[in-house]
Amino acid sequence: MSDHLSDLEIQRRQSLTEIQNLGIEPYPADLFEVNANIDEILEKFDGDKHKFENVSLAGRIMTRRIMGNASFAVIQSGGERIQIYIRRDDICPDEDKTLYNIVFKKHLDIGDIIGVKGHVFKTQTGETSVHVNQLTLLTKSLRPLPIVKEKDGEIYDAFSDPDLRYRQRYVDLIVNPQVRKAFIQRTMLTNSIRSYLNNKGYLEVETPILQPLYGGAAARPFKTHHNTLDMTLYLRIANELYLKRLIVGGFDGVYEFAKDFRNEGMSRFHNPEFTQVELYVAYKDYNWMMNLVEEMVEKVAIDIHGTTEVRVGQHLINFKRPWKRFTMYEAIHHFTGVDVSELTEDEMAAAAKSMGVQVDKTMGRGKLIDEIFGEKCEPQLIQPTFITDYPVEMSPLAKKHRTKPGLVERFEGICNGKEICNAFSELNDPIDQRKRFEEQLELGRRGDEEAMVLDEDFLRAIEYGMPPTAGLGIGIDRLAMIMTNSNSIQDVLFFPQMRPEKKESDQE
Repeated sequence: MSDHLSDLEIQRRQSLTEIQNLGIEPYPADLFEVNANIDEILEKFDGDKHKFENVSLAGRIMTRRIMGNASFAVIQSGGERIQIYIRRDDICPDEDKTLYNIVFKKHLDIGDIIGVKGHVFKTQTGETSVHVNQLTLLTKSLRPLPIVKEKDGEIYDAFSDPDLRYRQRYVDLIVNPQVRKAFIQRTMLTNSIRSYLNNKGYLEVETPILQPLYGGAAARPFKTHHNTLDMTLYLRIANELYLKRLIVGGFDGVYEFAKDFRNEGMSRFHNPEFTQVELYVAYKDYNWMMNLVEEMVEKVAIDIHGTTEVRVGQHLINFKRPWKRFTMYEAIHHFTGVDVSELTEDEMAAAAKSMGVQVDKTMGRGKLIDEIFGEKCEPQLIQPTFITDYPVEMSPLAKKHRTKPGLVERFEGICNGKEICNAFSELNDPIDQRKRFEEQLELGRRGDEEAMVLDEDFLRAIEYGMPPTAGLGIGIDRLAMIMTNSNSIQDVLFFPQMRPEKKESDQE
């Protein structure tokens, strides 16, 4: 083990031993009571010596300045930092000065976690600080932190490499505390949606993650095996079919924040494990659901930012209702100049090729339309926009359009060039649903690895009768990227999926 340690790591282990030899426990079990937090002190202390007379704080040492018998340090907790002032005779009032001379000056390091007690004051330069009269080591850090230095407004040695930041999020959060903001805003986002749906009277539920059949979306699944049952199971790609079963069972409105899994490529917009919220409401349709999405996402923006306007890169996106609306065919015609509404599958393939869209023989008419829209239209939709009325081939779970043959009642919400939600008037005709599943099986036989499978139990459920229903899925990660002005999905996931880390032996 020691053969692979750096000099600094060896020094820290030696300091650990020295501290233990002095009879000091570097990882004490005794509770250190904290009675204040740093942001509260920084916000409320105005120089009145009677305020914060007896504070007890804990935090990680981020900087130190040893000045003989008196020293300054900065500790960090909760993403905030505060200066502490330590005098030898205050923390060592007796003859024994070991705690200061040996422990603090020689064996405490940046990254160690300490508890301090004392009173708050302002230095001559006006900096709010804690004058320490008691110091306790709470955790000895055995790895040195990457130190971010700032001089004349310039940042040096920043911990900014994306691969390292995503792999070692714990270090990222310590040395780049500003990244906490995105994750706090993500939680504000989910809380906002949850409170909105709860206030509507809809029930939050849980459905299986391990499923005997994967369904509810067009995607490749992750597969596993249950030993006791001796059966193949799949990590869910969506929770749609289970939530619809609950609508059949008599719930009028159900939703779930679901962890879903799709065995697909990774990019700054895709992670194989992702979060979405799905909502199903009986006796509603997709027009009603469009209005709900506008109202709910507008509320999310206001809850997070206090306004409907959100800065995303170079764009100022406004979520104020109403949003712009295009049908799928109108959008393709608007952005490409080609009317694809009457084209056959072969004509569609030829049109796609003429636009520079890659096609292959496994693509049916719906997949071709999806590829054209994805490449030629979606990236140009920056402001929130609803794309409605999709071809039936693209939407095996959506109800046929009430007035437009060959289309279904479906919409997607597009923002900043990417889909953020997908919704239908749900197909509740079991005979039509079986036929759509069978068409998906044929696409699978042609080689489409994302084609849906036929779920007999789901068909049995809707044969008992599913009321007219509106369904919605919102990609939480995608929406969080927009609401936090993040360029990559990895920036809104604490622990994104990464390629295996190279070992030293692999690099030799």
